[in-house]
Amino acid sequence: MATLKDIAKRAGVSLSTVSRVLNYDDSLNVLDSTRKRIFQIAHELNYVPKKERKTKKLGHRVCILKGYSQEAELDDTYYLSIRLTIEKNLKERGIDYRVISKEDLFNESLEETHGILAVGLFSHEVLKILKNIKRPIVFVDSDPEDEDVDCVVVSMKRVVKKALDYLTSLGHREIGYIGGIDFDNENFKGIGDSREKHFRDYMRSKNILNEDYIRIGRFTPASGYELMKSILEKGKYPTAFFVANDSIAIGAYKAIIEKGLSIPDDISIIGCNDISTAQYIVPPLTTIKIYADFFGEVTVDLIEERLVGGRELSKKVVLPTQLIIRESCKKV
Repeated sequence: MATLKDIAKRAGVSLSTVSRVLNYDDSLNVLDSTRKRIFQIAHELNYVPKKERKTKKLGHRVCILKGYSQEAELDDTYYLSIRLTIEKNLKERGIDYRVISKEDLFNESLEETHGILAVGLFSHEVLKILKNIKRPIVFVDSDPEDEDVDCVVVSMKRVVKKALDYLTSLGHREIGYIGGIDFDNENFKGIGDSREKHFRDYMRSKNILNEDYIRIGRFTPASGYELMKSILEKGKYPTAFFVANDSIAIGAYKAIIEKGLSIPDDISIIGCNDISTAQYIVPPLTTIKIYADFFGEVTVDLIEERLVGGRELSKKVVLPTQLIIRESCKKV
C-alpha cells in the first residue's frame, strides 16, 4: 500500500508538503503545478489515507442523493464514478449509507438520516426541499451558493481556459463548442451549465467567437452525435471543438467519421472529465481530467467533519484538474 513517503519521493518534495497538500492546507505556499503533481501521483499509486482504512462503525447514517437516473448515469459515467467513490469511502470509514433519488425526497422520511451527500445539479425546487431538511449537506460538483452547506467543486472557468488555451496554442482560431443542459425530472426545466458561458467569454475576449459553431443538447453520446452532425451538414465547420464532456465526444467522433473526416487531421477534439473509455477510443481523446476519486474522498471528509468533529462553519473545496494530452488534437 502506497505511503506519503512514496508520494514524496516520486514528487521530489518533503513528506510534510505531501501531507499538507493532500489535506487541502490552503496556508501552504506551494506552486499549483506542484499540488497537481502530488494529487496525480497519489491517484496513480492508489494512495489511501490512514483515516480511510478504519472499518469501525461510527453509528452515523447518511443518504447519497442522486441527481441523475440510472439510465443517465450509464449514458455519462462521470457521476456514476463519483458516486461509487463516495460509497467506497463511506464503507472504508464505517459510515452507513443508502442511495436515494430526487423523487424519494417527496416520499420518504429522512428522520434517521444524519447527513446528505447531494451528487450533481439540482433545480431550485429540490434545493428548497433540501434546505428545509435541516441536516448537514455536502453538494458534490455543484455550488448552490448557500453559506450553510458544504460543497466540493472544480472551477469550470479554469477547465474551459485550459482546454481553449491548449487549442489556441496549436493555432486553432475557429473553435466550436458542443455542450449540454441537465433536466429536472419533476418539471423538465433545464439546468444550465457554466462551461457554455465560460466558452463564450473566452472566445469573445479573443474576438473569435462564432455562434454558428455552438450547439447545446444533452450530456450523452447520442446528443453529441446529432449535434456534431448538424454542424457538419452545414458544409462549413471549425478546425477544433471543445466538448463539455467525454460522453458527448464519443458521439461527436461517430458523426465526424461518418462524414468521411479524420480526427485530428480535419477536426481536433478536446473533451472534459477523462472517463475510463476516453483513452481507448480511436484516436485516444485529449481531455481535461477531473479526479472523481478525490471527489469521493473530500466529500466524505466534509460530512465526517460535520458528524464526528462537530464543525459548524461551511467549507468549499475546489479540486485541481489536469490537461491530458493524447492524440485527438493537432497543430494547424
